[in-house]
Amino acid sequence: MQLSLGDGRSLDVYLDGPETGTPLLFHVGTPCAGLPFAPFVETLAERGLRYVSFSRAGYGSSTRRAGRDVVDVVEDSAAVLDAIGAERCHVIGWSGGGPHALACAARLPGVIAVATIGGVAPYPADGLDWAAGMGAENIEEFDATLAGPDELVAFMEPMAAMLRAVTPDEVADAFGDLIDQVDRGALTGAFAAWSAEVFHEALRAGYWGWFDDDMAFMRPWGFALDEIRVPTFVWQGAHDRMVPFAHGEWLAANIPGARPRLFAEHGHLSLAVDSVPRIVDELLAEGR
Repeated sequence: MQLSLGDGRSLDVYLDGPETGTPLLFHVGTPCAGLPFAPFVETLAERGLRYVSFSRAGYGSSTRRAGRDVVDVVEDSAAVLDAIGAERCHVIGWSGGGPHALACAARLPGVIAVATIGGVAPYPADGLDWAAGMGAENIEEFDATLAGPDELVAFMEPMAAMLRAVTPDEVADAFGDLIDQVDRGALTGAFAAWSAEVFHEALRAGYWGWFDDDMAFMRPWGFALDEIRVPTFVWQGAHDRMVPFAHGEWLAANIPGARPRLFAEHGHLSLAVDSVPRIVDELLAEGR
């Protein structure tokens, strides 16, 4: 559905699974739309949970919110939950959705438990070499972000055009140096098709959601990690070349009471594809 907000903006909202189920609010990666992945929805439905997601401001038909900070996602998340009459939810954030999930952990009332999957750490972060271990494309992207808006636009224009047209068979190659053989092996079949689809939808009307995500990641997020008081699981794979393993280690060490789930055998994509049932079960162990 398209949700109208009090400030005149609107959000593309995606709902699937049992309407009476406890919502699992899924913050998608960067650059992605909130389109549901059928096996993920099935996993939730089997456990009585409802899939809830939305395309962040600037993606798809969600109105841009120029200059937004990471913490601003809490206001939009609260509006989505209010629209479906939900007072409690679980939260998962994958990749660029990780910081947004942590914002909800810190500031969104009614959150039961949170998990990040390959979530980004703040920049800068004391004791973390932030770009070490990233693939070449991400280093170029975040160097451009730090250089300023003009440089970031110059990076994004050709990349967004490529991703808007990418086919499922081309997705793995499109990731370039951002994946190794572990993640390449995950990009097949339905997951490859969904990956292409979320790129197409996210970037359909432009790249400003992606632009605003990147700018928000590289400045203060608008909340402190030590505000987090709900159970928080940090899932990370050592083969991750998009968000390096050290980011997960750093988050696990700096979120109060964080529960690290660090895997030598997984990457950024394979961890999500293979681990969602375990992730969801751990969240459910904290309540409904």
